[in-house]
Amino acid sequence: MSLIQFLGAIEIGLVFGLVGLGVFLSFRVLNFPDLTVDGSFPLGAAVCATLIVGGVNPWLATLAAMVAGAVAGSITALLNLRFNILHLLASILTMIALYSINLRIMGKPNVAVIGEITIIKQLAFIGLPNPQLKPLIAAVIVGIVLFLVIRFLASDYGLAMRATGANPRMARAMGVDTRQATYVGMSLSNSLVALAGALFAQMNGYADVTMGTGVIVVGLAAVILGEAICGTRSIVVWAIGCIIGSVIYRLAVAFALNAQFLGLTSSDLNLVTAVLVAVALILPGARNPLRAMLSRGAAP
Repeated sequence: MSLIQFLGAIEIGLVFGLVGLGVFLSFRVLNFPDLTVDGSFPLGAAVCATLIVGGVNPWLATLAAMVAGAVAGSITALLNLRFNILHLLASILTMIALYSINLRIMGKPNVAVIGEITIIKQLAFIGLPNPQLKPLIAAVIVGIVLFLVIRFLASDYGLAMRATGANPRMARAMGVDTRQATYVGMSLSNSLVALAGALFAQMNGYADVTMGTGVIVVGLAAVILGEAICGTRSIVVWAIGCIIGSVIYRLAVAFALNAQFLGLTSSDLNLVTAVLVAVALILPGARNPLRAMLSRGAAP
């Protein structure tokens, strides 16, 4: 793997770390299986790319993409809470609807922003070449978002949201508005995913209506790998693990596809993803028996 390929994997891993954080908020914090991310990722890219092509400042376009993602997440929560549609089915309905909405926003299957003013071009004054500049920008943005998410989850409202996912009945008994917490959590989750889509579009120069396919699997892989590597002993470690898991996942994919002795090509990406997710799922179960054996061996 060349240096450019390595930096490219770091860049994409950091961007998808935002997806991992979004999936972490819905799946782990709220205990809400959410497939909306497969639609909110291209939604963020579509809104951002369309606004940039229309002459809007890229920072405002990125913010608008986050708002659009938050609306998508709140619609999923609305279908579940107001109309009592199963959360998984509610998210699938929103995801399917977003495919047509994204086409409406862009007016065509894809929009190019290569020749437009993006966040990357605005920060080009730093003087670094693109292969180094883009990972740096992604790292700064992800670091800021990670800090804000951790601070939010450690706040009183964040604790109420965590209680909603852990035990909604007990949370309601303690005076927590679990419906509001679910709306806020789902909106925040999908706004982070839409932010990832907006950054991805600007860093790769295009937005495509099909770019959300399989995003939920990548997000789950980041969360599961992070849990297997970093553990879940605190919310800080858990959240940081999502970013680390995403980066490791992209590095593993890049290594597998570029290792000549494996003979893999880009068409084998889904196979590599399935194997990595399976390994991540097996790792925690493999560590526990080993730890138990060592504990028994150390016991008098």
